Amino acid sequence: MSDNEDMPFNRDFPLAPGVVEEVVPGVRRVLCNNPSAFTFTGSVTYIVGRGNVAIIDPGPVNEDHARAVLDAVRGETVTHILLTHTHNDHSPGTARLKEATGATVYAEGPHRASRPAYASETRATESGGDWDFRPDVTLKDGDIIEGDGWRLEAVTTPGHTANHMAFAWPERKLMFIGDHVMGWSTSIVAPPDGSMVDYMASLEKLTHRDEQLYFSGHGPEIPDAVRFVKFLIRHRKAREASILHRLSKGQADIPTIVRASYIGLAPNLVGAAGYSVLAHLEDLVARKVVATDGDPVIGGTYRLVAPLA
Repeated sequence: MSDNEDMPFNRDFPLAPGVVEEVVPGVRRVLCNNPSAFTFTGSVTYIVGRGNVAIIDPGPVNEDHARAVLDAVRGETVTHILLTHTHNDHSPGTARLKEATGATVYAEGPHRASRPAYASETRATESGGDWDFRPDVTLKDGDIIEGDGWRLEAVTTPGHTANHMAFAWPERKLMFIGDHVMGWSTSIVAPPDGSMVDYMASLEKLTHRDEQLYFSGHGPEIPDAVRFVKFLIRHRKAREASILHRLSKGQADIPTIVRASYIGLAPNLVGAAGYSVLAHLEDLVARKVVATDGDPVIGGTYRLVAPLA
């Protein structure tokens, strides 16, 4: 398969909730039983190392999941808890694990929007932000977190959220990628929580790294990861092209664009698709390709600034 060909999404993820699976040496995962249209089969928590270990993304407040993770590390010492981002399906379970283990919590920072909310809009995302979360240690791009037998590099990947951060294990050529890249579906980018400009820049950043195996916040691992990221970039550019194609026929609101661009979309995903379209439109308005009256918001009507060449 060449880089110019599409790569299919992989929805084969038979891991059952609460089961501990060592997916590669030194990396275990546990699935939380919180399936939905946005979380797929549920949120995945990762355990890195043996003996003295790190836990990545404790998940939501879910006592069964917390017990399963703590059982998985029974007899071991949890030294680090790492967060990829602060949506409610990833970070609220942190307090429970910190209380049980005394581990230090590391993240890019508290939850924040990618831009200030406009007066005419209300915050709406697919899972909501964990606004109460505060890390013990804030990380910046390139920071190193080390434990017994493992060494992770913090990689800022804003877009899905402003504080999204991946954790690379360069010596192993693998990365814990959170929700920035998922093998089962595209990631939701929902303004003002997310930013399509930031998301695309983060995807481009990943194409210049060497990690070839990604572990996502939902769904199966992603082999041949850099090629998959290039596929996602093409996919997003194709989505932008379909939005512009619809606007070439006349001005339209977001529900109209969704109907034209997402053929056969499940009804429970229409709202999320609308916010992804909004994220593209924000970018297009900023680039002066598309115009709207007032701020670019979910209820706006959009038109091309000039006819497509």
